Amino acid sequence: MTFAPFIRPRYLTALLAASALCYPSLSRAEGYPSRTITFVVPSVAGGALDSLARRLAEDMGKRLGQTIIVEDRPGAAGTLGVQYVVRAKPDGYTVLVAQSTALLNAPLLYAKVPYDVRRDLSFVSQLSTGPYVLAVSKDVPAKNVQEFLAWAAQNKGKVSYGSYAVGSFAHLVGAYMSQTKGLDMTHISYKGEAPMVQDLVGGQITWGIASIGTLSPHLASGKVRALALFSDHRSKDLPNVPTMSEAGLTEPEYKPVGWVGMLAPAGTPAPVLARLEKEARASVQSATLRAHFQMFGSEPIGNSGADFRRNFEASLPVVERMIKISGAKVD
Repeated sequence: MTFAPFIRPRYLTALLAASALCYPSLSRAEGYPSRTITFVVPSVAGGALDSLARRLAEDMGKRLGQTIIVEDRPGAAGTLGVQYVVRAKPDGYTVLVAQSTALLNAPLLYAKVPYDVRRDLSFVSQLSTGPYVLAVSKDVPAKNVQEFLAWAAQNKGKVSYGSYAVGSFAHLVGAYMSQTKGLDMTHISYKGEAPMVQDLVGGQITWGIASIGTLSPHLASGKVRALALFSDHRSKDLPNVPTMSEAGLTEPEYKPVGWVGMLAPAGTPAPVLARLEKEARASVQSATLRAHFQMFGSEPIGNSGADFRRNFEASLPVVERMIKISGAKVD
């Protein structure tokens, strides 16, 4: 038996077309990326998340050999931006860069969210974590968490705490502490972290939870006092501030930290996700991004998509319990 030394062009074309039909994800992933990529950020322009996304876009764009633009789509606690990505074509050209609040908290707070994060999004990489600080006004005499709890018990019904939004981590932790410790504390919601911290500095509220970057100048001036850190380990920026576990509050509700993650629409080809994950992890470890994280008091992670999903799954029931205790709901 003899074989033809070559395949006629028309047969080769048919063969390639058939392969594309059998393996559509591979055909779509070939040559990725071949055009501009969009990072969708579900927050306002000029904020910390927007700033991180732009630094990341610049670095990853060089690694991928394509331009990456950042498109801010704020609203409804980030759900509008997430929904936009969920509905986008799953080809790797529309990518979500979002904070944990938009992915963990918001779907549990809003009565009607038209997507399921685990079902409708693919996890690429958890980019960074931002430890939060429990801080008190300078007028509060407590020097540590246990002294603060004792003082709050003595002033039951007179203690107020602020948060940067209903259903935010700061709100949920405050509500959990108030309920489980029987402290009857009053929650005051602000439109953002900055105005909440300003009232903390001015003594209009007793205590609050905020990021290291926002609190740093006020901690340095002595206008507020840091009592504990919501993290698994101490921060190099605040080495003398213990974690909540070290301070004696070991429940899972006191361990969550804010993070920023990268996700893509469900159905995005595996090779595309792998390329995005590879370059995102490399960018997170670059000198440029490390300097940015340090400036905002956050820490780089850059884990795998699988590890990101596992962390998300572990955090979900904790946040769900906290929301239930707080009674927080948004129409």
